[in-house]
Amino acid sequence: MKYTNRLLTQIVFFFIQNPLLKNIFTGTIYRGGGKRICTPGLNCYSCPAAVTSCPMGAAQLFFAGAKHNISFFVAGFLLTIGMIFGRFICGYVCPMGLFQDIIYKIKTPKMRVKLKFARYIKYAVLVLFVVVFPMLFINDLSGVGSPWFCKYICPSGTIFAALPILASNEYLRDFAGNLFVWKVSLAMWLVVASISTYRFFCRVLCPLGAIYSLFNKNALFKMKCVESECVSCGRCAKSCHLFLNPAKRPNSPECIRCGACIRECGTGALCYNAIVDFGKNGGNSKDNGENEENGGNRKDVK
Repeated sequence: MKYTNRLLTQIVFFFIQNPLLKNIFTGTIYRGGGKRICTPGLNCYSCPAAVTSCPMGAAQLFFAGAKHNISFFVAGFLLTIGMIFGRFICGYVCPMGLFQDIIYKIKTPKMRVKLKFARYIKYAVLVLFVVVFPMLFINDLSGVGSPWFCKYICPSGTIFAALPILASNEYLRDFAGNLFVWKVSLAMWLVVASISTYRFFCRVLCPLGAIYSLFNKNALFKMKCVESECVSCGRCAKSCHLFLNPAKRPNSPECIRCGACIRECGTGALCYNAIVDFGKNGGNSKDNGENEENGGNRKDVK
């Protein structure tokens, strides 16, 4: 799939999840029946343009003690989406992914870093801020915990929800305190980081990406490398913004299925592979778990 097709797909999914653009100027939050349904990507419930719920917000409500039926739905929803698509959702459906892809195009010096160890932080964010902290720290008055990831980290909520709402509501601006200052500061830092480093938030802090990454290797929709076609030229590794080696490990947990390696492959060895094989048949496929950092001949910043 060509990059222009991927970008178009991302834009289409963005507007499917956020069609109420006029609400951005009024600060109105849609509260209709669509909010009973979760989007597969990171898309804040409180975004004025949104017509669906965020799965991370719903998951935190469950662990915080708010026994909403939607939380049980979310568990099955994430498992199903993960088992079918893996991190394809990150590359084609997630609004926050689209936002990062767009700002990365800003003409600035780029930091081509592997984030070899920092990428594991997102799993700690998932465990602590989505599961543990909402369960442990309970409000005495309400009897439920807080959505820690949404409250203290999520840049999607800050950029697409808090800022538009406060911009159109002078009364709420008077109540914006230290927490708002922290969230805006963190969001702006992540924006700057994502301008210079490809998908910095996705790779380091996103708990939804952490969930989908667990399914990437065994998802129904995945990639494969046909050994008989691969000439080990390293072109696929050089084309990867995430510093992976698709020829050795086409289904790395970090792969968002952007297709850059497939377009770059001169022999057609790399292809998408689902229930029905969309690539070339024949030969043995690779996904042997070798270190994805081993490919390519680039001199990168570690």
